[in-house]
Amino acid sequence: MLRDRGQVVFEETEDGLIVHVGGEIDHHSAVSARRQIDERITLSYASKVYLELSGVEFMDSSGLGLIMGRYSLSKQSGKEFAVLDPSFAVVKMMNLCGMERMIRILKHKKSS
Repeated sequence: MLRDRGQVVFEETEDGLIVHVGGEIDHHSAVSARRQIDERITLSYASKVYLELSGVEFMDSSGLGLIMGRYSLSKQSGKEFAVLDPSFAVVKMMNLCGMERMIRILKHKKSS
């Protein structure tokens, strides 16, 4: 899957814009990812934005900023926002700062 540092892949579906982010989200990768995602959210006609984070192996506070900023941009653009299938690393960081109380977390993957 996505193994490169902070790689971003976009998928437009009937349900909305899915932004797949994988690898490591740190200060360096977050800057590039933020620019790419913001541009796509702004240009997209989708009414929902899903930040799909199942491929994130490591995330520091820059990743929290990435999530929070895309949440704010989506809301300002009149779009719904949710984190989709977060990895353990993402859930741990979101829980540490209480972000899961503000931002919806959806589990989409079927368990085997």
